[in-house]
Amino acid sequence: MSTILITHSYFLEFDPKQLKLGQPYPPLATLYAASVVRNLGYQVEFFDTMFEKSALQIEAVIKKNCPDYLIICDDGFNYLTKMCLTNMRDAAFEMAKIGKRYGCKVIISSSDSTDHSNEYLDNSVDYIIVGEVEQTLQELLTALELNNSTESIPGLIFTANNKRITTSKRDVLKQLDSLPTPAWDLVDMEMYKSVWLKKHNYFSLNYATTRGCPFKCNWCAKPIYGNRYNCHSPLRVVTDLKYLVDNFGASHFWFSDDIFGLKPGWVKEFADLIEKFNVKIKFKIQSRVDLLLEENTIKLLAKAGCDIVWVGAESGSQKILDAMDKGTTVEQIYNATKLMKLHGIKPAFFLQFGYLGETKDDIKLTIKMLDDLLPFDIGASVSYPLPGTKFYEMVKSDLYAKSNWTDSDELLLMFKNTYSPSFYKQLHRFIHKNYRKRQAIQSIQAAIANPLKTDRDNIYKAFSYLYYLPTSFLEKIKLRLIK
Repeated sequence: MSTILITHSYFLEFDPKQLKLGQPYPPLATLYAASVVRNLGYQVEFFDTMFEKSALQIEAVIKKNCPDYLIICDDGFNYLTKMCLTNMRDAAFEMAKIGKRYGCKVIISSSDSTDHSNEYLDNSVDYIIVGEVEQTLQELLTALELNNSTESIPGLIFTANNKRITTSKRDVLKQLDSLPTPAWDLVDMEMYKSVWLKKHNYFSLNYATTRGCPFKCNWCAKPIYGNRYNCHSPLRVVTDLKYLVDNFGASHFWFSDDIFGLKPGWVKEFADLIEKFNVKIKFKIQSRVDLLLEENTIKLLAKAGCDIVWVGAESGSQKILDAMDKGTTVEQIYNATKLMKLHGIKPAFFLQFGYLGETKDDIKLTIKMLDDLLPFDIGASVSYPLPGTKFYEMVKSDLYAKSNWTDSDELLLMFKNTYSPSFYKQLHRFIHKNYRKRQAIQSIQAAIANPLKTDRDNIYKAFSYLYYLPTSFLEKIKLRLIK
């Protein structure tokens, strides 16, 4: 059988914000693909770009292993890959060119290659896999090994006879438990673990219990897993988690699902099995405020070990939520946040500024919501138009020349809107400084109320008030000066 070198194109070194954050996760979708092709009998080598300094470093690996195929499979479960960062795109191009120079057949699966297929095909890529990678990759490799035509294989984009060919759409996989265990053994887990322990004093790994999201937020791109929602059984999930705890020492998990626990009864069964198998973990998830308010959901999450829930709060303005087709209300954000705090779960908010029609009054409502609820953490960004979304179609005629960020901290508004890109950059600075100031005030109040229960972190936050009070005031003044 042929030899395969499988890799991905996310380099932590090229994303300064994430490098500083120090929360690297193995490329889960890549490891699923590696496991699938290894089960077919191929010799599989893995080049993990996460901690590498340059795409050029793949050349030594190719020289050593002499692979017949170079497969670049990005982690479609990680939101960073959906952003289609140009640093990572350039790295993928470089690796594809090196692979082609050494005679490899180059195959890629990623959100970015789906959205920008012509650019990838013009940069040494032979085949682009559209949608879920596993079944298409198996069929493609089989056809190539037998020198058969690939035009009848669903889920491909490639060039043949100087023509670009897009085959039929691949149906999504419904029975996720049929997938083999991801090839975690190919990963240098000690490297990931050392970064986590040094930065955070615990080791976190990623896992996806589901694929897809059935909700219709009009700015959300779903190029890999689509609008269908399919899930692993709770038993499969808990079995895999126990393996990762027992073999790699993970004590925390990030469930990278778009929506965690949507299927009725799933969270209860999961919580019961976590207790039955005595799996002692903490975890963070992504969910929706309307789902969290369903009967006992938050209580069951707390029972299972949920530490943080990230919700797409987006805005404190109902007008903006409705314009986004979000399907949630500001009232639900308030109610779900209070209920999570009641059960000891830390609420965290994704916030989005710069949506079409947003005014300063809408922004003030979002700031008020933050001040009122003071979530555990926030992730503030600006509206990001991705191909294939309704939002992209709404703004594409107003797009500037730049259509993708270079790295995840660029935060550049890429279309003409009510306010300038510089306004939103300054707004981002103010939002964070003001939020940290409010956290400091909360820590001061807690220390006064219960001085004997005040720990080092709370003392640090309390003293940070001396920094955030003047800096938040200065950032607010700067914001007012921008027209």
